[in-house]
Amino acid sequence: MTAENLLLAMPLPLVAERAGGRPIRPMDEAKFDAFYRKTAGSLWSYIHRLTGDAAAADDLTQKAFIRFIRSETTFASDEHMRRWLYRTATNVAFDHFRELKRHGRSTAVAPVAPPVDRDMRHDFTRVFAELNPRERALLWLAHVEESNHDEIGEALGVKAKSVRVLLFRARKRLADLLARHGLGPEALR
Repeated sequence: MTAENLLLAMPLPLVAERAGGRPIRPMDEAKFDAFYRKTAGSLWSYIHRLTGDAAAADDLTQKAFIRFIRSETTFASDEHMRRWLYRTATNVAFDHFRELKRHGRSTAVAPVAPPVDRDMRHDFTRVFAELNPRERALLWLAHVEESNHDEIGEALGVKAKSVRVLLFRARKRLADLLARHGLGPEALR
C-alpha cells in the first residue's frame, strides 16, 4: 500500500481537534510520503520476522502507520518518528499474538520448509522462527536495524538497562538453537 492510499484509507478526518478545541495539524503529505517510503520496507520486514506471515505483516504494518497518522505525538526528529513507529509496530504485533492466543491459535512462526540444497539462509530462518516474538524483536532490532539499547528499550517498552540482559539471553538461546540444528560455528568449518 502506498502512502497516498494509506492516507486515503483513513476513516477519520485528517484534521481533528484536541480536547481544548485547538485543531491538530496533520503531518504534511509530502513529509509523510517521504517517511513512509523510507521506513515501510524495513518495518514490514521487521513485522514479518516477528510473525512469520506475509499477510499479517501487511495488515500489521498498515495498522502501525494508521496509528502513527492518528497520533497526536510531536516528534523531535525523523529518528524519533522512526523509533515511535517501531514501538507502535511492536505493540501491534504483540496485540496480534495475544489475539491469536485468545482464539487458541499458535503464536509460533511457521517454519520454512527445508530446501533441497540446504541453503544456510533458509536454515537460519527456520531456526529464527523457533525463538519467541520478544527474542526475535530484540535480535532484529539490534542486528538488522542496528538500534542501540535505548532505541530497543523504547521499541519494546522496557528499560534500556534491561535490554542488555534480554539481548544476551536471546543471543544465547539463538546460539543454542543453531548448535542443536547443526548450524553452530563448528558446522561452518
